Amino acid sequence: MDKDKTMMIVKPDAVERGLVGKIISMAEAKGFRIVDLKMVHLTLSNAEVLYRVHKDKPFFEPLTRYMASGPCVACLLEKNDAVTQLRELVGQVDPAKSPEGTIRKLFGLDVQRNAVHAPDSIENAQREIGLIFGPIHFGQVH
Repeated sequence: MDKDKTMMIVKPDAVERGLVGKIISMAEAKGFRIVDLKMVHLTLSNAEVLYRVHKDKPFFEPLTRYMASGPCVACLLEKNDAVTQLRELVGQVDPAKSPEGTIRKLFGLDVQRNAVHAPDSIENAQREIGLIFGPIHFGQVH
């Protein structure tokens, strides 16, 4: 049986603070299998495409500038019900409101520098996987 796919991006602040291994280990401990992994430095244009669903929101410009400010680590992950399961592991956008034990509660500094990005829907996961890893990895995305 095919597993579902999603992705997680370890954001520039977490990369800079040396948290990549700890964050990826948390995903593996929750049963996610790493399908692909790469370090990327998003251009401003790439970041704008990644976050285009938020284009009309006031935080769009600062967020896209921040995401293009340094290297990120993108992880293509596989697990049953991957999108939902990863969202539970990463926690709320605001680390202060995230449940104990989530990635953002443990490592997030604020709403923008919250350690990781994870798609919030199957559709966004498909689009974002295509953007970062290419269409070859689309497969099952749930």
